[in-house]
Amino acid sequence: MTEQAAALSRGTLADSSEKFLRLALKLDAVVTGLNGLAYLVAAPLLGDLFDMSTGLLRGIGIFLTVFAAAVWVVGTRPVVSSAGATAVVVVNAVWVVASLVAAVVGLDGASTIARVWMVMQAAVVGLFAVLQIVGLRRQRP
Repeated sequence: MTEQAAALSRGTLADSSEKFLRLALKLDAVVTGLNGLAYLVAAPLLGDLFDMSTGLLRGIGIFLTVFAAAVWVVGTRPVVSSAGATAVVVVNAVWVVASLVAAVVGLDGASTIARVWMVMQAAVVGLFAVLQIVGLRRQRP
């Protein structure tokens, strides 16, 4: 009976860990997807507000929308792929660094509002990456 209880406990812990990672991935996908769609739909308005070209903003919107779909797929598979989740973390980390660099150098003549937005986005994406790393670590035996 003790072995069964231990196996059940491990199973419950594994389920809980996978649920945590799955939730972190799905939340990332939803927020990223909404952000991407906003860039696509509101590119002219955001271009004026951010002092950035609508072409660049639409390109960012396309990337974010496609990435969100990929993250959703990783988070909704019957078994969450560690490799897939790790790839999401890597892309998120690259996004954070690129956003901070863009904010510092003023990508495409970005306004102060755009630079603040870039830093805020970097913080949110960084939080997603941290949550996903925690979820991945919890999955390891």
